[in-house]
Amino acid sequence: MVIGIPKRARPLSALAVRRLGPGFHPVGGVAGLALVVRSTGAKSWILRVAVGGKRRDIGLGAYPEVALAKAHERAAHARDLIRQGIDPVRERKAQRDALRAETGRARTFRQCTDAYLKRKTAEFSNPRHAAQWRTTIEQYAYPVVGDLPVEAIQLGQITRILEPIWTTKTETATRVQQRIEAVLAYAITHGYRTGANVAVWKGNLDTILPNPQKLKRVKHFAAVPVGDMADFWAKLGSQDGTGAQALQFLILTAARSGEVRGARWDEIDLQGQIWTVSASRMTARREHVVPLCPAAVEVLEARPRESALVFPAPRGGMLSDMALSAVLRRMGVDATVHGFRSVFRTWSAEHTAYPREVLSRRWRTLWVRWSRPTIALLSSKNVGA
Repeated sequence: MVIGIPKRARPLSALAVRRLGPGFHPVGGVAGLALVVRSTGAKSWILRVAVGGKRRDIGLGAYPEVALAKAHERAAHARDLIRQGIDPVRERKAQRDALRAETGRARTFRQCTDAYLKRKTAEFSNPRHAAQWRTTIEQYAYPVVGDLPVEAIQLGQITRILEPIWTTKTETATRVQQRIEAVLAYAITHGYRTGANVAVWKGNLDTILPNPQKLKRVKHFAAVPVGDMADFWAKLGSQDGTGAQALQFLILTAARSGEVRGARWDEIDLQGQIWTVSASRMTARREHVVPLCPAAVEVLEARPRESALVFPAPRGGMLSDMALSAVLRRMGVDATVHGFRSVFRTWSAEHTAYPREVLSRRWRTLWVRWSRPTIALLSSKNVGA
């Protein structure tokens, strides 16, 4: 079958086109160009042309959004592509697909942060950590790059975020750097960014910013001197309340505040004198076994079992992280709860014969020696290994 070449129609004016009624109307100017007017009144441009030996009606847009002159231009361009052996319909589809793909890749730093956190939140040890993660990004990174496409972020913007806080808030700054690096790594992995990760430290930011290890000033937690522990322990024993008993247990086990406040009866083996802290509650995400000295067992035996928690808050649930600190304030002691871990470290270094490397691994086992008979001797030089 031979497909005839459309005859060139008499050119119509813009006014004539506007007056056309329902039907298929060649409008001239370009062979095969016509206006289709439907019974509903809808009008659209069609280019009727042969492509690869087959008749094709190619849509060129709706009228009057596409005026007569624009329709002439589009029709002429389509015919030019056909003469070059290019299918205009496939060419247009390829362009649409490319635009759609480009639009899909155009993600902002804010969008990538949200997506990253949505997937990674389950890995955080607690909701508070996730909240802190987001807060630091919102406070320091968003004002500079929050609404920028991740593809457009450059090294200068990263240094603009970090330099103002690098020497004054070094720990916070390093966390911000690591979190920006993680978000950009996510963006690169998912195809939203093709450039390098400009937030990495080694071989990048380390050539611009000072080494944070040389800037950090170690902040020691205030602690009760080892020589004063005997008097402190006696005063603590006279304090009433769950918080005071929890603090006693914390000191006798050298545990962290969160581990003690979240301690459950099903973790305690009084007969075996063992406390097994589940992996989900440990910072290292590994189950930890804590030996219990006789004094620690006495503290537990004095506790009621009205709750699944060993040291519940008065209204149920865990004690707040300030409950143990409040005990120290009431006693007028200038120390922190976490400081008792450093007290142990000092005691074990000064009053035991274990090497430093051994102490870092056996500290909780050594701590069983700090029972009531031992604690009374801490101000003495007679405390041995």
